[in-house]
Amino acid sequence: MEAPSSHVTASFSDCDDSVSMEDAAPDADVEALRRLSDNLAAAFRSPDDFAFLADALVAVPGAPDLRVHRCVLSARSPFLRALFKRRAAAAGSSGGVEGNRLELRELLGDEVEVRYEALELVLDYLYSGRVRDLPKSACACVDEGGCAHVGCHPAVSFMAQVLFAASTFQVGELANLFQRHLLDFLDKVEVDNLPLILSVANLCNKSCVKLFERCMEMVVRSNLDMITLEKALPQDVIKQITDLRITLGLASPEDNGFPNKHVRRILRALDSDDVELVRMLLTEGQTNLDDAFALHYAVEHCDSKITTELLDIALADVNLRNPRGYTVLHIAAKRRDPKIVVSLLTKGARPSDFTFDGRKAVQISKRLTKHGDYFGNTEEGKPSPNDKLCIEILEQAERRDPQLGEASLSLALAGDCLRGKLLYLENRGNIHLHMV
Repeated sequence: MEAPSSHVTASFSDCDDSVSMEDAAPDADVEALRRLSDNLAAAFRSPDDFAFLADALVAVPGAPDLRVHRCVLSARSPFLRALFKRRAAAAGSSGGVEGNRLELRELLGDEVEVRYEALELVLDYLYSGRVRDLPKSACACVDEGGCAHVGCHPAVSFMAQVLFAASTFQVGELANLFQRHLLDFLDKVEVDNLPLILSVANLCNKSCVKLFERCMEMVVRSNLDMITLEKALPQDVIKQITDLRITLGLASPEDNGFPNKHVRRILRALDSDDVELVRMLLTEGQTNLDDAFALHYAVEHCDSKITTELLDIALADVNLRNPRGYTVLHIAAKRRDPKIVVSLLTKGARPSDFTFDGRKAVQISKRLTKHGDYFGNTEEGKPSPNDKLCIEILEQAERRDPQLGEASLSLALAGDCLRGKLLYLENRGNIHLHMV
């Protein structure tokens, strides 16, 4: 929103004293624009007070509907103007609020999961022309003592969501602002979050060329393996990465940086949930579960039952490190599935092991978990979020690393009430609990 230029040159005269309005005009213009911004923002921030004016709803799964005003959004976003115009033409009339209900997928597709808080910030910007304070609940992680909330997953994910939504809505100034913000802090972003940024920058296309190029360079030179990248990025981007790695001598032209065919056959069998086929492939003697890092792969990409079945084969080292220095439990902490975490702990996975950069499994899980998901109130009758449950399990396991046993298992499977009792007993040192 541009401030109108001021040509006020009048002055008030009283005897010999005169006060020029030229110096005061800019301040007055700024104040007028601030009031305009606040007034327009109130129409969005106070939906109950302005409900009689709202003529459309944006439905976000698992969150309250957002009441909006088509005239404001159409004036600010070419994308939304075209969308509302098409819908009005198809409906034949403007219709009521419920008749103009927009599903989030209709607005932003399903290539990037844009959450309620990020969409709310973008819409608020369309009304006010200013960026509100970023919500701590959505863009700060749980590791309050050890993280600056710049490169952790919640911070990066939130900024990427805002960038994608702003770019989709064709709000160039907001997209540029968040692109610059990501560029400024890209060196501080944890390497596991780079594929997310690269994916969003690729989707934003021409509006994020600088971010795409810089992030591409960092991914190419990183220790991210091709299997991980292949799961997160489209094929055209994967080809660019492999070509650049080969050019720089970071990958072999023979395999493009991918595992050999015997390993890939095992991984494909895991993708198909076919553990029996995995057993058959192992009998061929061409590779084994550890050489294929099959347990790491299953924990990261497969259903929890596949991890359990692989553990039952008892041919994989549960504390093996992959080339990046992650144990299987570190990968499980990234996945944040309580069943998988407990399965590994009961098989002897060590929660005290550090990654090469000095993080334990519980810290990995904390860096991935949003502040609001962990500290927010859980509705009565609903289970706690998996993120929170995983952190509790890992913290409990760390407190008594040598003895995991049934208390950890019962903690994952019990309801909130029983889990609270288990934690209470654990804090008192009463860990000899037997679940019948």
